[in-house]
Amino acid sequence: MAGCATTDDQRLLRNELNQQIQRTNDKIVDVERGSIAIKSEVTSLRKDVEKTNEKTSEEFKSLRSIQAETRADVTEIREQMQQIRGAIDGMRKDLAAIATRTNSLEEEHLPKISKKKEPAEPAVEKNEKPQVAVSKTTPDKIKTDKETIYAAAYELFREAKYEKSREGFENFLKQYPKTEFSDNAQFWIGECYYFEKKYEKAIIEYEKVTKNFPEGNKAPYAILKQGLSFLKLGDKASAKLLLQQVIKDFPNTSQARIARSKLLEIK
Repeated sequence: MAGCATTDDQRLLRNELNQQIQRTNDKIVDVERGSIAIKSEVTSLRKDVEKTNEKTSEEFKSLRSIQAETRADVTEIREQMQQIRGAIDGMRKDLAAIATRTNSLEEEHLPKISKKKEPAEPAVEKNEKPQVAVSKTTPDKIKTDKETIYAAAYELFREAKYEKSREGFENFLKQYPKTEFSDNAQFWIGECYYFEKKYEKAIIEYEKVTKNFPEGNKAPYAILKQGLSFLKLGDKASAKLLLQQVIKDFPNTSQARIARSKLLEIK
């Protein structure tokens, strides 16, 4: 009896051990399955992280590229603004020079006409016949006539009566073709046509200034106004050539500065 009980007990113990072993194996299998699932999730997470990092890196690269382009654009805009400011400053100086020049035009071009009092006629005594004055054309009289004709034509120009002013200057040149005022008179004829918007005729008259009076002080003005006349006519190529000629032949003058400003405007 004792031997049988021991055998049965051993069998029961073995069965329990086998069951425990089976349960343990099942648990191990479950754990391994769970581990595989976790590993799979970890791998997926790693892939997601890598994709996110790649995407973030690309976005950073794109952002850096945009920032670099933006900096370049800002730098270019700043340079353009500096150029524009420089051009504006130059134009302001030119306008100031023009204003100063305009204010002095009358003093520069309008001759000073001497106003001398005529001598008083001698008193005529009773029973005495007055002496008949003998008409003589003196140099002073010629000078006075010259200045009077020029001044009258210039005054008409100031009043914007360009046709009459032009006729006055043409009459002046017929009578006095070679005087200290002749180049001025020829220039004002061109100006009359310019302000009448007859630019082709203005160009011809300005050309007479440079041709007939190359050493006169109106030569740079005439070439500049020729360029501006061509610009008004839409001939930019001819305008550029003349404006460049002003800069080359008459540097460091107000006319050269105006020419440079105009060249910047031509595209």
